[in-house]
Amino acid sequence: MTEKKSLEEISELDSRYNPKAVRFVYEGLGYTIRKLCSGQPGHITGQTLCEGLRQLAVEKWGLLAMLVLDTWGIKATRDFGEIVYLLIRNNWMKAQPTDTIDDFNAVFEMKTALKDCFKFEAARP
Repeated sequence: MTEKKSLEEISELDSRYNPKAVRFVYEGLGYTIRKLCSGQPGHITGQTLCEGLRQLAVEKWGLLAMLVLDTWGIKATRDFGEIVYLLIRNNWMKAQPTDTIDDFNAVFEMKTALKDCFKFEAARP
């Protein structure tokens, strides 16, 4: 049995995403279970994971969330899926037979989803 690669090693071998992006998606799975699934582990759809990752990014970085993710190579929800399937291939996550990478296609538009949750009011004189 081969030794399990670290998240950093997985990222370096694949090279599409910053190691911090890979760690963020992995940590986002636990966040999603706690926040969106009432702490009950079980199957999480690609769409639900994308929403959990969106919420976590906004919670961590606020208005800078898109900039941080973009810097790491995450530009669309499909990128979340690419990282998830990278983690699945390296035994860090599991998928159901009905899951596909396409579950992550266009779940939401990143720039809109990461900025529309902030409401700004005009300054009052």
